Amino acid sequence: MAIPARTSDREVVYNRIPLLRADRGISRSDLAEALGIHYQTVGYIERGEYAPSLHLALRMAAFFALPVEAVFSLEPFERLGAAALLARRARDRG
Repeated sequence: MAIPARTSDREVVYNRIPLLRADRGISRSDLAEALGIHYQTVGYIERGEYAPSLHLALRMAAFFALPVEAVFSLEPFERLGAAALLARRARDRG
């Protein structure tokens, strides 16, 4: 089992928030307002500078209608190829 990445004394929590926001055309401010948090908190989470509480992570995942493990991970996410992104867009349209 791999040991989660650490920056100094904290574990890094990886996320797909920027990708999800961009895919849906949602600003940091829009997401923050929907969740009742400050827009800077969204930025801190996106950059891995702040790990959200379990409650906030679950609320963020619910906002995007995804399981929490599709949004957050202790391991870096694999890059999504162009084919995967285009397939998703085609699926969403049809």
